[in-house]
Parts: sequence; C-alpha cells; structure tokens
Amino acid sequence: MAGAGTLAPVAFAEAAEGQAETKVLTGRFEPGTADFVYLPVEVPAGVSQLSVVYSYDKPAVPSGTPGNSCDIGIFDNRGTALGGDGFRGWSGGFRDRFSISRTEATPGYLPGDITPGIWHIVLGPYTIAPQGLNYRVEVTLTHGPAGAPYRPNYPSERTRTRGRQWYRGDCHLHTVHSDGKRLPSEVAAGAREAGLDFITSTDHNTSSSHGVWGEFAGDDLLIMLGEEVTTRNGHWLALGVRPGQFVDWRYRSRDGELPEYQRAVHRSGGLCVAAHPYCPWVGCNFKFGYTGFDAVEVWNGPWTWDDDAAVSEWDNTLVESVRGKGSWLPAMGNSDAHNPGQTIGLPQTVVLADALTRDAILDGIKAGRSWIAESAGVDLSLAATGPRGQAAGIGDRLAVAAGDKVAVRLDVSGVPNGTVRLITDEGQVFQQSLPASGSGSVSWLTTPAVSAYVRAEVRHPLADGSAGAPALSAGLNFGAMAAMTNPIFLDRV
Repeated sequence: MAGAGTLAPVAFAEAAEGQAETKVLTGRFEPGTADFVYLPVEVPAGVSQLSVVYSYDKPAVPSGTPGNSCDIGIFDNRGTALGGDGFRGWSGGFRDRFSISRTEATPGYLPGDITPGIWHIVLGPYTIAPQGLNYRVEVTLTHGPAGAPYRPNYPSERTRTRGRQWYRGDCHLHTVHSDGKRLPSEVAAGAREAGLDFITSTDHNTSSSHGVWGEFAGDDLLIMLGEEVTTRNGHWLALGVRPGQFVDWRYRSRDGELPEYQRAVHRSGGLCVAAHPYCPWVGCNFKFGYTGFDAVEVWNGPWTWDDDAAVSEWDNTLVESVRGKGSWLPAMGNSDAHNPGQTIGLPQTVVLADALTRDAILDGIKAGRSWIAESAGVDLSLAATGPRGQAAGIGDRLAVAAGDKVAVRLDVSGVPNGTVRLITDEGQVFQQSLPASGSGSVSWLTTPAVSAYVRAEVRHPLADGSAGAPALSAGLNFGAMAAMTNPIFLDRV
C-alpha cells in the first residue's frame, strides 16, 4: 500500500434508539505526510446511520506552490487491507460530508448495514501547503432500526443484437457519484443525443453508481460498468467490470501492486486502459508503463497538446511491437466528460463488434478493431488489399510477400477541408486535403518491405486555414484531430 498511517481511535458507546451522538477530531498534517491516514471509529451495535463532515484550512501559497487538498473515504469493520472487502465509499475532495445507512448513501458511498466494529475514515492529503494542513472531522452515529435494504438495479450486459457492425461509444464518463455534475439519467440522455451505442460508467475510485444504471439502459444503449482507478501516479480505466466490483487505487508505481488489480479486472472479463497519459495535473501523468494494459486512451476530451504527445508515444509502441513480433496496444478515445459544458462523445471510439454486448464490445476494443472520431458526424473506413485480393481492415494483419504491392484506401466524410495523413513505422508517408464537402477517398501503394503497418489520421485545418505539414517549427504542425484509426499491420511472409 502507498504510504499510510493510523490515528488514535474514536470510541462511541451504545445509546438508546433515536439518539444521535457526535464526536469531533482535529489534527494537523505536515508536508511529507503519508498518502493515506486512517481514523479508526469504534461503532457499537444498533447504529442505523453514520455521517461524517470534514474541513481543512487553505492558507495562501505563492504562485506555483501547491496548496492544501485533502480527500476522504471510508472502510467498514472488514478492514482496510488492499483489495479487501471493507470499502464503503470515496468522494475524494468533491464533498465535505457523507452519510451511509442500510437503505441509502451519499453518491460515492455504498448503502448497507452499519455493522458494529472498527470502521476507518480515510483521509488522503493530496497536496499540503508549506504551512501544513489543519483538519477537522465530525462523526455522528444515529441509533435506531436499520430500515429497508438497498436494492441495486444493474444494467444488462446484452442488448437485442443488431449483428456485426460498427458501434460508437464513450468509455470514460463521470457522474455525481464522483466529481461529475451530471446525474446518471443526464449522462444516458447525453449519450443518446450524441448518437452513441454504448457507454461505460467510470467514476473515480468507487462502484457506487453501478446499481443505478439499469433504469437508463436499453436495446439502443448498452451501459457497461467501470471505474477510473485514480492513483497518485496516474489514472487507469477498469472497463466492463462485474456489478459492484471495486478496484483498489491505494498504491504508487514503486509499490508493485498494480498487476494484482489488473489481474482482478481481467478475471472479471474486463479491460485495463491507461488514461490520458500526458495529463499535466498532479497525480495524473501516467507513471506505470503499459505492461498489463489492454489499450491506451490517446485522445481525451477536446484535442490538446497532451493528446498529440500521447499519440506520438503510442505510435512508438507500435514500432516496438513490430520489432518484437509481440502484442500491440490499441488506441482509444473518450470524452472524460464531467459537467454539462463538456460534450459526451467528444471523442468516441467506434468498434467493430459481433453484437452490442459487453463481451463483444470489449473483444473489439482489445483486438484494436476500432477507430476514434470527434463526433457521430465523422465517418471513415480504412482497408489494405494484397495482389491476390487478400484484404485487411483496421486492427487486422495482412500477410503477403515482402515485395508484394499493397493498396491502401481511406474513405472519409464529415471533415470539411480536412487533412488526411497516412502514417507508417517510417512516419507520415502521404498527405492529401479534403474538399469543402468534407468527403473524399485517398489511395496509396506500398509493400510490407517498407511499411510494417499503416494507420490514418484526419485533421482539421490549422487556425490560419492551412492544411499543415511535418516540420520543425515553434507552432503546431497540424490542426486538431477529427478522426484516427488503429493500424493495419503488413506482415512479410
């Protein structure tokens, strides 16, 4: 476990039904405090609700110096062990209070019995100002009958099949169950409005939203369950996990714990995806490497410089996979939408799958049979054809003789005045502009001897209206991405 500490316990006595008792703890964290500090709370029998309110000071700091930021969550009497069963909720720094009862809980937290024993409030001092961080935690236990049990409504893992086709989806979305401002109902409505066929719920470090999605799924919208595993050394997406599955996040790269949680996701049939690897915020830049991951999110939200960096690094991994003749890491794009001003489905991953089901969509993502679009208004196809009619599509391998001519064709629509780029292990090898209509086709010839793979990008014009070009310059070489594909590999036989 990442650095952790434990404070002295707070004890409560048994009380009469209807009585509430509150205790307050104050303390101080100095710079260099452990990542997680646990406050034990001795919970007696007969408690129907546990409530917590916390606060901390935020002294002024010089520009460029992190100020105070402290997260919060809770584990029940089953303990705080990594990967254990004790997790009961997390709100990070998004809320200053929460409550849990058998019937309901604050979003981010899991309803259920307030079982007697030692619970642990977990404080996570994310950043600490040079002056230190003074905190106050107020714990209230209310005694009384437990109430009716919570009944989760999980979404189906299948829809009425539409057969093998391209399905559009967004696999990185947040709700009020973490730091988002949309209700699950609003996320589902936004996905339908964006023309999506599937989404994945990925709230930070909690599975609390899993039990509400069943109401909003349907044959027109597959809703898969997940989590954005938010560590101090980067974020990753656990996609398509089983209902209620919790994936632990209390470790850093140096701790060596990540593979255990990757295996847990894989055992459940899910996928592990490295998220926004070049995000510049504290704790977001991805430090784990890509071993054990099934895909990498190279495009996160509206196109920015960090997406360009992620695509460049990902392209290097493709070359490495060719040299080693090993597995390769498919690319994904997701919106990471949190708030009403952020567009669900910008971008979206378009997956070739045998059916609109959890297993089929995840299989397509893992195989790299996918491409990324900024919206449902953009469409494309990429194919490679050998001299005897052998054909391969996105994510496939075309095996032909080293000197055989391979015809590559890209058809695209929805990108007015866009720039088509074909990229191989040598870099950009072809460029052509699209007309004002946004639709066009390009063809290009190569051989496996000179091209280990080929992939396509479609870019918007630069701000001055120009198409862009590979260059060593202070400015951007190309405009924002409109669409990009996973590669077609050209294998020499």
